Parts: sequence; C-alpha cells; structure tokens
Amino acid sequence: MMRHRIPLTFALLTAAVAALFVVDLATGSVAIPLGEVWAALTGGETAPATAKIVRSIRLIKAVVAVATGAALSVSGLQMQTLFRNPLAGPYVLGISSGASLGVALFILGAPLLGATGSAALSTLGMAGAAWAGAAAVLVVIAAVGRRIRDIMVILILGMMFSSGVGAVVQMLQYLSHEDALKAFVIWTMGSLGDVTSGQLALLLPAVGLGLALSVAVVKPLDLLLLGEHYARTMGLDVRRSRQLVFLSTTLLAGTVTAFCGPIGFVGLAVPHVARLLFRRADHRVLLPGAALTGAVVLLLCDIVSKWLTLPVNTITALLGIPIVVWVVVRYQSAS
Repeated sequence: MMRHRIPLTFALLTAAVAALFVVDLATGSVAIPLGEVWAALTGGETAPATAKIVRSIRLIKAVVAVATGAALSVSGLQMQTLFRNPLAGPYVLGISSGASLGVALFILGAPLLGATGSAALSTLGMAGAAWAGAAAVLVVIAAVGRRIRDIMVILILGMMFSSGVGAVVQMLQYLSHEDALKAFVIWTMGSLGDVTSGQLALLLPAVGLGLALSVAVVKPLDLLLLGEHYARTMGLDVRRSRQLVFLSTTLLAGTVTAFCGPIGFVGLAVPHVARLLFRRADHRVLLPGAALTGAVVLLLCDIVSKWLTLPVNTITALLGIPIVVWVVVRYQSAS
C-alpha cells in the first residue's frame, strides 16, 4: 500500500485539478450547466453568448489559476529548501514586494514621465519591471546571505524590504495621476480575471521556463536540503545552483505578480501541504506534487471567491493563515 501511495496521490491531485477546472468554468455570476460548458469547449450546439463567456473569459481565468498556483507553490518550495527555513517564501522574503515595486514604477511612474505605448509594449514592460524588481531583491538577499548565516535575520530583512517598498509605492501613489492610481489599486487587490489573451501568451511561456529551471535543479535542491557544506563535499556547484534557483523564482513569482497582483500565502503554505500529502523530502516527488497542489488550491480559491464575490487574495489568506500558524506551532514544538 505504501508503494502505491505516491502514484495514487498524484492521480487524485490530477483528477482534482481536472474536476475543479471544469467547475471553475461553470461557476460565475451566471452559472452555466456542465453540458453547455463542454459544448462551448468542443464547438457543439450552445448559445453564442455562452460560448464567448466560457472561451474568452472563464477559460483564460482557469488557465491562469492553474499556472499561478503551480508557479507560486514551486517558488515557495525552492525558497524554503534553499534557505532551509519553513517560513521562507516569495512573499515573506520580499520577492513579491520587489516585483510589486517594479510594477508600481511602470504603472505609476511611466505616465508621470509621459511614456505610453501599445498593449503589447505595456505587457512586456510590466512583466520586465516585475522581473527586474524580483531579481533585485533576490540579489540583495543572496549578498546578505553570504555574510549572515542566521536565516531569521534574512527573513527580517525581507520584511524590511517589503516595508521600504511600501513607502516608495505610497510616494508614487501620491504623485501619480488618477487613472494610473486607480489601475494600480485594483492591481494590488490580486485578480486572476484581468489577464488578457495577449498577456497569457507571455505568462505561460515565462512560467513554463521557470518550472523547467526548477526541474533542472531538483538534484541540487536535494543536496542543499542537507546543507551547503555537505552539497560542496558531494561536488555540487552551489553558486551556480543558487543562481538557477533565483532565476527560476524570479520568473515564477515575478511573472505571476506582474499579471495577477500580489497573491500571498500560497507560496508559503502550499509546500507544507504537499509535504503532508506525500510524506517525502525528495524534490522529484515534492516539486510536481507542490505544483499540482498549488493548482488545486488556486482553482478552489477562485471558485470560492466567485461564490462570495471577494478578491481571490482574501480567500488565499483565509486558507493560508491557519496552515502557517500550524507550521509555526509544529516547528516550535519540535525545537
């Protein structure tokens, strides 16, 4: 039974993703029967308005939910392993805040400078700004990590970065024009439904590249889990592996933050749910497991947010906070 538990868990998670994906397509301000959803997806007989809602709006949103859940969960797993701390994650370490600063500089700063462009250039600019912001924070954290070995100090610095970013963003908000300010405030609420098909064409390849890089560092992550000294004795190029992890996290967390806003707690909480489900420390199991678990969680949060008419960020916080509290209590009791 133990031998078949992991394949069974993968099968159940995959089935859950498929089922929730279909339910997400059927759920919204206007409920659509599953039969009509299937007809809209396959080109069958259905009302033109229904087909447009399913294909042009809800399908994009569901795909974004899957990609976002996988991206944030995998980036959180990598950060927790690299820093060997259960509370590390893109949001806590300030990576998401760095990406947010980049987006704020683009959305609020560009109009102040009179810079405007096409939708394609705006999409590339927003993504590039988010990547640059996330990468800048990661570089600073990496530099600090070489000098300071205490992970709690690094986590505190991450929170300080977030506070500093908040101050800069508030200054930009005070100086920005009304339209840019409104767009940024809506962005900060976090949303899976504001991604256009053009933006999706950039989001999916960027997330796919980030996930591919995370697969490339699976073995290094297993070694780093036992400490950098042990990894070096086993012949691992720790510096190169760390750079690949940082690049992967920048693409995953930065891209999601650029197009969906700052979505908290997923990268912090979901890796622990994956560990609980699979009961393994092997990243060959944990990495795809965290990706699938994150997709399940984001699809579920999107469905609940539609039912309650609340921002998805609110739902992820309500689900993630109890898990974080459980992690803190568990590790405190073990120490």
